[in-house]
Amino acid sequence: MKIIYKPILLSAFAALVLSSCGGSVPVLSTPIENIDNTPIKESALTEAEAQNWGHLDLVKDTIPGMSVDKAYAEVIKGNKGQQIIVAVIDSGIDITHEDLDGVIWTNPKEIAGNGIDDDNNGYVDDIHGWNFLGDAYDEQLEMTRIAASGDSSIPRYAEAVAQLEKDYQQALSNKQRYDQIYTNVSSAHKVLTAHFKKADYTAEEVNAITAEEGSELATAVSTAKFMYANGMKSVAEAEEQIKGGVEYFTDQLNANLNKDFNGRKTGDNPNDFNDKPGYGNGNVMPIKKSESHGTHVAGIIAAERNNGLGANGVANNVKIMSIRAVPNGDEYDKDVAKAIRYAVDNGAKIINGSFGKSFSTNPEWVRDAIKYASDNNVIFVHAAGNSSENVDIAPNFPDDNVDYVEISNTYIRVGALAPSYGTKMVAGFSNYGKKNVDVFAPGAKIYSTTPENEYKTMGGTSMAAPAVAGVAALVWSQYPKLTASQVKQIIMDSGLAIPSKVVVGGDASNVQPFSDLSKSAKIVNAYNALIMASQISK
Repeated sequence: MKIIYKPILLSAFAALVLSSCGGSVPVLSTPIENIDNTPIKESALTEAEAQNWGHLDLVKDTIPGMSVDKAYAEVIKGNKGQQIIVAVIDSGIDITHEDLDGVIWTNPKEIAGNGIDDDNNGYVDDIHGWNFLGDAYDEQLEMTRIAASGDSSIPRYAEAVAQLEKDYQQALSNKQRYDQIYTNVSSAHKVLTAHFKKADYTAEEVNAITAEEGSELATAVSTAKFMYANGMKSVAEAEEQIKGGVEYFTDQLNANLNKDFNGRKTGDNPNDFNDKPGYGNGNVMPIKKSESHGTHVAGIIAAERNNGLGANGVANNVKIMSIRAVPNGDEYDKDVAKAIRYAVDNGAKIINGSFGKSFSTNPEWVRDAIKYASDNNVIFVHAAGNSSENVDIAPNFPDDNVDYVEISNTYIRVGALAPSYGTKMVAGFSNYGKKNVDVFAPGAKIYSTTPENEYKTMGGTSMAAPAVAGVAALVWSQYPKLTASQVKQIIMDSGLAIPSKVVVGGDASNVQPFSDLSKSAKIVNAYNALIMASQISK
């Protein structure tokens, strides 16, 4: 899926930039009140809170976290529990990262580098997992593949063709906007750098400039002041963010929305489930540094706790099985179905799937794999998606049901929360659905690991799903006799019910009871889950 997390162009700043260029974004014109009619008070998080807000406690910290720190302090108290293998089906994972290298799964039955399938599982040298993409990175979106096929017998073919044309024209327009903005900001940064004879000039220094009206310097100062007014700490930071938008739309036009593009490099037929068994390779590392999504997701689940490094994972005794199957575009149904089955067959008890798409050519392949996981006592946690839609109405794949009749009792679909309790606590990008979303968890502005020993804040339901996978691992580790379906039900039943109304889809005119946005009507809470698990396990 192309938007597996909220990309830089959809940040608040970039939305403002688009708005200034004629685009439109929803804006709260008047404050919306809480259920008790008191205005919402929003205060900035401290740096420590911002980097750990998903682990904080709603009552103690007034931040809608999962009470992870409270769970460790009052329930776990140093008890490691039983080790749980969590498979992360995603982009590549930097398994050498300083905060992840101690929690990476190693296949005990495989001998590294001998070119032999030692454990006879169909995959040669799968030491830390498997890479179903091979050397590929960019891919088309599924609707592009459907439209490019020219096969009108494919379900939703006409819809795919129409949507592709609409999205291509929108991407082209946005690319032109971002190119223009990037040129202006880059020029301003160059002029100001020359003026100050340094690149790290401050806002105070810029504000102190007196420049002749209409001059190149005056234009640069005006541009810089606009950046500062819209939350940028520096013009260089603004330049980097806008560059991300340029790259995003360039990728869309060149690959994701390009009917002539073919990114497949594994030599198999992706439309034949049985073609070329064992395709791909055992290299689970990212192809490039920008392929950071899988590393970020893995860190949310399992970054080594309290080691003095950048982030703490939710779970304290897991091994991450890395399965690379999500490209920079839409994942193939074949790859996802094979990846789920690989995870189940090789010992994973929990699978995290922070991916999804609106079109699916072979949804039954993935649905059968999800049922296979359920039948084998494995939990599958899936991100609800980032298109601000009701997924009871708008299709979102993969799913675990046909016309709301579920084929799995261990599938958990997760919506995203923002770090602000009150009407704005549901992330504006998050999908929702009373029937098809199970729970909500922290997903906006999440700090975690990225490749090459770095850390970054990202947002998306892609970040909410691994938070829940981490809680599931924590509960199951402490109470290993529970079944997968029991762990799922504990997570849903033990969450905190939110009695108030919230803004949905980032649209101030769309205010709904939080209880209408998911099946459980709750936000995940690790402390409560452990307490309930203790009671049920007895």
